[in-house]
Order: sequence, then structure tokens, then C-alpha cells
Amino acid sequence: MILVPPRANAATELNMIAWYGHGEPDMVEEFEAMHNVKIKAKYYAGGDNMLALIAQSPPGTYDLVLSDGEFVKLLKEAGYIETMDPNAYNMGDLFDEYARFEPHWMGDTLYSVIVRFGYLGVSFNTEIISHQEASDYNILWDSKLTGKVGHFDWHLPNLGCLSLRDGNDKPSPFDINSAQWSKLQETTLSLKPQVGGYFDYGGTFASLKNGEIYAMCGIGDWITGVVRKDGSPVDSVIPKQGGIQWTESYSIGKGSNKQDLAREFIRYITSPKGQVRSIQMAAYPGMSPYKSGWTAINEANPEEAKRQRMTFDGPNCIDDLREGRIHFRQTPVQQSLEDWNDFWSEYKNA
Repeated sequence: MILVPPRANAATELNMIAWYGHGEPDMVEEFEAMHNVKIKAKYYAGGDNMLALIAQSPPGTYDLVLSDGEFVKLLKEAGYIETMDPNAYNMGDLFDEYARFEPHWMGDTLYSVIVRFGYLGVSFNTEIISHQEASDYNILWDSKLTGKVGHFDWHLPNLGCLSLRDGNDKPSPFDINSAQWSKLQETTLSLKPQVGGYFDYGGTFASLKNGEIYAMCGIGDWITGVVRKDGSPVDSVIPKQGGIQWTESYSIGKGSNKQDLAREFIRYITSPKGQVRSIQMAAYPGMSPYKSGWTAINEANPEEAKRQRMTFDGPNCIDDLREGRIHFRQTPVQQSLEDWNDFWSEYKNA
């Protein structure tokens, strides 16, 4: 008789749609081992791309939907995500500024749970541009940067920062009237002679790393925090006109038949050990909105906690928000998303 060893139970597959990096081993390997699950990720770049990919997929395709905060309302209105019970997650651990993060709620109903955030301003080559120079968006028009200004190819962060340059900080750089919108288009088109390229995710890293591009607006430490690890002379600052905040959060995909497992993953990634992984994500770093996440990263990697200003003693990263220097990224309020996207295409082809 031939004895056949018992076969290990096949891993359950959990499907997510996310920005690049969230389904990589440094983020999910521990959870996969804990729950005998294999996380399969579909990656996108930009919320518009995310919506298009979900629209092309049958309901139930994605168990987990990672999105930027400003797209949660659009996901809900399209019927792409489930309602969520706030009591099932680590909501009590959030800093006050994120305890009831408005874009994630429709009335008293929760649709997404925040995981991480970061700030966008000007990223620059420190051998060409000083920190003082980079602290004003107008540096982008300096003659020494002709042909050396780059763009991460997504309209919202770029136009948001340039709107701040135009002085549109009240109520928001994304809530502008027709005259302000016309001025913003004029401002953006005037930058065209300075532009050396429009880059995807990988190209943004490479162009700053190899010196092809000296400055970009609308990005931040999520790019330069990675590039600096390789020794490249780059940094990011929030200019005097203000900066933009990005947030990433998880929703449960409409029609998922693995909602219990999806909830477990969201609880894991927002726990202290999950937040340590999120803060140090290999693809791009991000700050934690969870108090226990700050405690955990200060224990696990105090240098990274200090670099990202997640410290309890002295000034910290949330102070920028409290001081009014940071504006939440939104979809356009008085124009349509298509208006901004169409103009961005016009600008690229000008």
C-alpha cells in the first residue's frame, strides 16, 4: 500500500484592488500566514483608473477596495462598496482629526476605514534647489528649471497644488469658481515650457533618482522617501502657500463572498503591527492616523518615526494639519471630474 501524505488545505484567495505595493509580501505575508490566505492584488494609478477598472469587473470581483478618501463617495454612489460597522474596527485608536473622517461617512453610515496618509507639495533635487526656494510653488517657473520640471501624470494632485499657488485656499483649492478655474488653467499652461515630462508611478521615481527632473509639484515623501534611501539628493517640502493631504482607506467590495476575511484584514492592517508595515511600506511610505501605530513605530524603528515626524514629544506631522497648512484632496466641487481630466489632457498636448 502506498501512503499519500495528507494534502495541506489550499489557501483562500482574497482579491484587492489597490495602489501598487499594498499586496506585496512586505505588507501581506504575515496576514497570509496567519489566516492561510493568498492576497491577489490588481494595481491602479489614480482614482479615475480605479473606478474604470471596477466598472469593467463583475460584482464581487474585489473583496477589498483600497481608495483615496475623495473617491469613497463615488464608490458608494456607483454601488461598488458595502456599508461598514464602525464598531468592528479600531476607530477608537484614531487621532481626533481622523476619528470621523468626513469623506468616509455618508450621514451616519461608514463606507471606508482609513489606513494611512501623507502630504503633497514640492519635491526637488537638493543639489539644484534649496529648501527655501522649494518652499514657494513659484520656483517651478525659475529659469534654472526650464525643461526640468516633471509631473506625476494625474490631474488632481498637480492642479490642487497649483490652485494653492494661485491663492485658492479658502474654502479649498478644489472648490473654485469659474473665474478661479480659468485662472488655474492659465497658470498651468504657463508652466508648460518648464516641463520635461509626464510620468507614471515608476517613471516618477526614476526621473528624480537619475536627475532627469529637478522638481515636481503634487508629490511628496511617498516618492522622495523611497528615492532618498538609494542615496539620491532629493527631498520634499510643504510650500508657504500650503499642501495637499492624500489618504488611503479600505472598503469592502460590493458582493464579496469573503467579507468576514476582508474585515479581518482591515483590522490587521490598522493594528499596531499592521501599521508598522504600512508606515514602512517598501513601495512608498505613509504616516499613521492611529495612536498605537505611532507607539509601535517608535519602538520598532525610531529613526523612521522621527523622519516622518510621528513623535509624541515636540512638533509632529499632524501639527501641519492643525495649523491649517494642509488641505484634504477632493474631487472638484464646482467643476466635474471630467472637466479637470479633460484640461489635463489639453495641457499635456499643448
